Amino acid sequence: MDIIHAVNNLQRLVNDALADRLQLMPAVVVTGARQTGKSTLAEHLVRGARRYATLDDLDVLDAARRDPQALVGGSGAVTLDEVQREPGLLRAVKRAIDRDRKPGRFLLTGSANLLLMRQVSESLAGRASYLTLWPMTRREQHGLGSCGRWDDLLAAADADWREVLLDELDDNGLETDWRALARHGGFPTPALHLSTDADRRIWFDGYVRTYLERDLLDLAAISALPDFRRLMRAACLRTGQLLNQTELGRDIGLPQPTVHRWLNLLETSYLLVRLPAYSVNRTKRLIKTPKLYWADTGLAMHLGEVSKPEGAHLENLVLHDLLAWRDARVDRVELGYWRTAGGEEVDFVVETGGKLVPIEIKATARPRLGDTAHLRSFRAEYGAKARAGLLLHTGSSVEWLAPDVLGAPWWRVL
Repeated sequence: MDIIHAVNNLQRLVNDALADRLQLMPAVVVTGARQTGKSTLAEHLVRGARRYATLDDLDVLDAARRDPQALVGGSGAVTLDEVQREPGLLRAVKRAIDRDRKPGRFLLTGSANLLLMRQVSESLAGRASYLTLWPMTRREQHGLGSCGRWDDLLAAADADWREVLLDELDDNGLETDWRALARHGGFPTPALHLSTDADRRIWFDGYVRTYLERDLLDLAAISALPDFRRLMRAACLRTGQLLNQTELGRDIGLPQPTVHRWLNLLETSYLLVRLPAYSVNRTKRLIKTPKLYWADTGLAMHLGEVSKPEGAHLENLVLHDLLAWRDARVDRVELGYWRTAGGEEVDFVVETGGKLVPIEIKATARPRLGDTAHLRSFRAEYGAKARAGLLLHTGSSVEWLAPDVLGAPWWRVL
């Protein structure tokens, strides 16, 4: 299949979720990293006549600051793009909604987590629904507008998982080299339009410069941009590892409070992902050490100056798909990892519907019984609450490696 088909048909995973929310709420906010396709989604995919304005346009930005009523006034539906550039505009949106709470009046997008921006959270409390647009999943890149087969697996009995994964109705189940997917990532331009690593390096370099020199300054006053870039590189080299902020700061010569603040900015920008530890005690999840991942593997490899994808990047691909799936759902899903004091670890734990699905990632084409040990330990620990374990690998066989652990190619699921 020609993956440019994805752009022509503009199929994104959140399309249906966005339409449902516009039917219900007076404002819908779509957030995510810059260049994930939010503007395209907002300008072209939402049906009906809507006024469109982007605060990336300096004239529009000036109007948002001087005369916000000119942008939000009237009874028609309005789309406002990149609203994080002038959070004060949200007060005018709030007043307009309080006068008329008609569903779908405002579609707002931002390249930052607007829920964490005080003016936004106060202005839109009870008036808006939020969606996150992640970089494109593998199936979105193939024009399918979907993510991995997580819903299919959850809906089936554990014993039927093998048949579910072998019963692939579209051509996305063809074997694929995960390393190529890791290198180009999921941002639409490098994933769909650029065919060489050299071209993608140019694009990613421009992306990083734009983020450092423009977007970051909208969020915080940081003068030491070279230090910030060194932090990003060091964090990229720790993909899939436990986050030790003190150690990270020591390695690059920065105090721990600065590392903490700058990592928060990267997370607010939807570039960095901190995966919490799973624990039955939810309070402990907040204080245990998280693992470090990135929203896009192509960007992480570029920042880390890594030319050959490693096992952590395969983990990151799976996590990215899980995040996109989670954030397009209405039903709550919790994602985490599991680690014991003795060193046993499961890469991902999906918690939904009162059940737990443990997932292990192995960058090997020939998984063995020994590779299932930690998954089986997890299931023994949580008993009836735990469903069968899923071990994703780089081979081609779908088989039960143990009575309670299914081994499957990553591309059969993603």
